[in-house]
Amino acid sequence: MTEIRKKGVSRRTVLASGLAGAGLLAMPAILRAQERSLKVGVYGGYFKDSFDKNIFPEFTKASGIAVESVAEPTGEAWLVQLEQAARAGQAPADLSMMSQVAMLKGQATDLWAPLDLSKMPNSANLLDRFVSKYPDGRVAGIGAVAWYITLVTNTQVYPEAPESWAALWDPANKDRLGLLALVSNSFLLEVTAKTFMGGTDALDTEEGQLKAFEKLAEVKPNVRLWYRDEAQFEQALKSGEIPMGQYYHDVTGLAAADGHPVRSTFPKEGGILDSGSWALSRASQKAEEAHVFIDYMSQPAIQALMSRKVGTAPTVKRELLDLTDEEFAAVASDIEPIIPRYDLYQTKSDWLNQKWTEMIAG
Repeated sequence: MTEIRKKGVSRRTVLASGLAGAGLLAMPAILRAQERSLKVGVYGGYFKDSFDKNIFPEFTKASGIAVESVAEPTGEAWLVQLEQAARAGQAPADLSMMSQVAMLKGQATDLWAPLDLSKMPNSANLLDRFVSKYPDGRVAGIGAVAWYITLVTNTQVYPEAPESWAALWDPANKDRLGLLALVSNSFLLEVTAKTFMGGTDALDTEEGQLKAFEKLAEVKPNVRLWYRDEAQFEQALKSGEIPMGQYYHDVTGLAAADGHPVRSTFPKEGGILDSGSWALSRASQKAEEAHVFIDYMSQPAIQALMSRKVGTAPTVKRELLDLTDEEFAAVASDIEPIIPRYDLYQTKSDWLNQKWTEMIAG
């Protein structure tokens, strides 16, 4: 486990000896120039600890910009805080790692300061799906990290790995599944559409969404646990009490490496690829530093470092990475992923939650 570090890195305050005679009036400006800093919001806990230990100090060494890391609260509470602060002209963090639904909601209020790709040449390394844009084409965010949710099994109960998400519906798996408990974080509608309806475009209409809900409802007899507490499912998966379900690829891989009888499988329909983007608050006064930071983080070498040290999937093109096949497989897959329909969770959230309660979780 990564050691817990307090925030930030000591700032560069050392003045060249020759500046002492320049007069006291000049010194504050010089100090300010050497004390460049950036407040960066990241998901809390182990994730933040890993960044504090492995990523932010390297950025400071390379750029001279000190990072003060801020632990973001879960869900959309951070978005609300950023919105309220921006209205008051303040930024609790200059840059934040935001979920894709939060990115869209922030775009609706012009919360994100547009980013200039010309100031971030390394952004050309990214896969197109990781460049978030306003409807008018302005760049709202740049992919920071990604992660996969896959089909996981206990190897003692399932000696053979399943090949398809369709295994969730197999009557042989009655009362054996652990699935995420919310429509907006399980992405099971998308899994249903990709597996049985030709792809997630089938969710474009309300009629298609209802068909997906009806098909997904057929999985209910197989579900032992709709989980919100990840640790609860992980323990049940390891013990074989709940031997199949959906879970995070990297965490499952770590558990397997520790000797637990678990495996993560990328089904033929693809794993679910979720991600967080770097977004700059419109109230921030640190746009220049933010661009330097995002450009640094978009380097293939840094994305590879994060894959090795933090366990995240890279947001840049695979051919640019020096990850071995084994290292890449530990965090990602070449199978075309299932991309969540974030637009629906922004525009139809209430309706989807209602139907989920009525047809799935009820």
